[in-house]
This record gives sequence, C-alpha cells and structure tokens, in this order.
Amino acid sequence: MNTVHFEGLDQIKKFVEGTAAVTFSPQDRQEAYSWLTQMLAKLDYFRLRKRDKGVVQNYLRKVTGYSRQQLTRLIKQYKQDRKIGANRKPRHVFSCTYQASDILLLAKTDACHQTLSGGATKKLFERAYMLYGDVDYERLSKISIAHIYNLRRSATYQNQRRHFTKTQKSKVDIGCRRRPTPNGEPGYLRVDTVHQGDQDKQKGVYHINAIDEVTQFEIVCSVEYISERYLIPILQNILEAFPFKIKGFHSDNGSEYVNKVVARLLNKLLIEFTKSRPRRSNDNALIESKNGCIVRKYFGYGFIPKHWAKEMNAFSQQHLNSYLNFHRPAYFAMVKIDSRGKEKKTYPYKNMMTPYEKLRSLPNASGFLKDGICFEDLDKTVKEKTDLESAQQMQAALKELFQKIFSQKQSIANP
Repeated sequence: MNTVHFEGLDQIKKFVEGTAAVTFSPQDRQEAYSWLTQMLAKLDYFRLRKRDKGVVQNYLRKVTGYSRQQLTRLIKQYKQDRKIGANRKPRHVFSCTYQASDILLLAKTDACHQTLSGGATKKLFERAYMLYGDVDYERLSKISIAHIYNLRRSATYQNQRRHFTKTQKSKVDIGCRRRPTPNGEPGYLRVDTVHQGDQDKQKGVYHINAIDEVTQFEIVCSVEYISERYLIPILQNILEAFPFKIKGFHSDNGSEYVNKVVARLLNKLLIEFTKSRPRRSNDNALIESKNGCIVRKYFGYGFIPKHWAKEMNAFSQQHLNSYLNFHRPAYFAMVKIDSRGKEKKTYPYKNMMTPYEKLRSLPNASGFLKDGICFEDLDKTVKEKTDLESAQQMQAALKELFQKIFSQKQSIANP
C-alpha cells in the first residue's frame, strides 16, 4: 500500500473511519515489518501524545491486520532496536554423530539378523569393523547399547523396517478348543452360567444350566457364588442327575469352568473337557438358546438376592427339571445336505418329543444308561403325573417361591 501522500494525523483518522468495513491482511511478513518501520519513523511515534498514539495504532492495526497485542510487541521491538524483524537467538544444535547412512546400515543389519538385542547388535558392529575391516561400521562400532534402541525408533529406521507382532493368544492347557462330536450318542453336555442381575453393587443368584446335545436332557441348578466352594458340589450333582453316562463337558471360556479344580473333577470321572473356539458362536449356541427359552422364561431378568439360591435350587430339582425332561416337548433338528454340500437344518413336527422320549428312541438306548438305572424305573417317573399336572405343580411352586421373594423385598423396602 502506498501511503506516502498521508501527511498528518487528520488524514490518517479520516482513513480509518472511512474504511471501517474493510479489512486488510499483509501478503508478506517482511514487507509488513518494513512498512511499520517506515511509518513509525515518519510519524515520529514516540514523540506523539497519548491520544495521537492511539490514532496511529488504530491505523497501523487496520492496514497490517495485526492484533493489538502483536502490534504492541512490534512497537516495543522498534523502540529497542530501531528496526522490526526476526530477532531470534540462534538455537544450539548438537552435532549429529550418526548419519542417515549409519541408521540405514543398522536397519540392514537388523533385517539380516532378525533384530537381535542391543548388546548382540553392538558386538556385530565391532566384529564387522575390527575383525573384517569394514570401514562403513567405524562409527557404529563405538555406539552405546542404549542408543541403538534410540536409532531404531527414528523415522529413518522405521521407514526402512516395520516389524509387526501379532496378538499372542494366551495358552491355557485346560480343555481343548473344539466343537464336541457326539455322533448321535447322549452324554455330551453343554454348560453355561446365567446371572440373575445386580442391584446396589450386590450380585444376584447364579443359575448353572447343563443340557445334553443329542437328547436335550436338561438340568438347572442355582448357586450363591460361582467360586470353587459352591460350584464343584453343584457340578457333581448335575453330573449325577443325568440318567446316562457323561462323556463330554463343553463350556465357554469363563474362568468358573476353565480352571484346574473343574478339570481335575472331569479327569477323575474320565469326562472329556472341551471349550468354545474364538469367533465360532455356534459352538455353544444350543445352551445359549436354552438360557433364553428356559431359565429367563421361568426366572425372568430381575434381580434375585443370592441367599435365595438354596430355595431356587430345591425348586429346580423337585419340579422344573422333571417337567423339562419328562413332560415338555421340544423340537429336534433334521440335517439335510444340499447339492453344494451346505448343511441345512429343518425341524419337522414328527420329530417333536420330550427329551426322555428322544433318549428312548436312540438305537441301543439302554447301553447309554448308568449302572443301576433302567427304563422301567424311568417310565414310572413319567407316568406318576400327566404333563398338565406336572406343569401345574411346577407353576404353583414357582408362584409360591416368587411370592416369598417379593414379600421379603417389600418388607425390606417398607420396614
């Protein structure tokens, strides 16, 4: 901007007022500094009155686009040095001992030797220079072990070598990660834990649900905690409650099952222990579906204090388990393989039966039963009461149980 024709403060004041709606911004910093120096000298800024200095500052801010604070710093610099410009002290720069060529040589050495430790890498540098006379390693032969790791973190090194380590799975020797293969035989259980909610940082009852894959024979139990003290006796009761021999035990990867105590119990009974594979949701799909349509259907989702575990466990053993296995029909899948070799499951009505009827329908069914158990005794259990009577008794016992739980909650809430 050419401002040579501005002779006095009156013209400057009129210029500022006439360009109130106009903004300026300098294109080059050095030109702006040079113009500021020229104008401050021309107007003899430091001899002006305070009011006139304000007029000049408004004019300078208008033309340069600088803020009040920035312009104040520049005027202070002009007062001290009689010039405006870069006045930075030279930065102290340390001498660079190791050049880019040394870092590239380090990357090459690491690539050939699969990134040894810092001490081993330093020894390779010393051998390369002293033993084999390679002058390229002269500087690297004197490097410290710690600085080798610094150079490995540099951008030059990282651009040459990028080393990625895949996530290592935790190796737990308990159980085998695979899907059970019952081959149409009963005795391969799917087991899972269902939690009955939290309230005020208090844990509720835990339900242990176990179901046979082939017959859908199901046992539900309840415990206060899923620690070894409570879980091991319940698991023993579950294994004894099934009328047939148990050959397999499959669970997810929860620590309540994948531990040495449970593994010792299963090994003692010669039961194969398997656990679900990662990213294979179908491995435990059967028990998950039963958690929803059995446990949640009858016990709900609401919080139940853990001290009710004994009463709920008694209800399951006396009413629920008998109803599920001897009086409640269930669908059984029929697997068909299409022309592309893909399995497709259908659930025909003719295959609907109770778990006990499914057990009886298996070839050589009596051979799967435990010693001392026969179908004649199990048939008597079926005929003791009809399906309707079993359901009515189960519902009445469940209603009575929930009335006790609800009445206690009410008495605590309204003392």
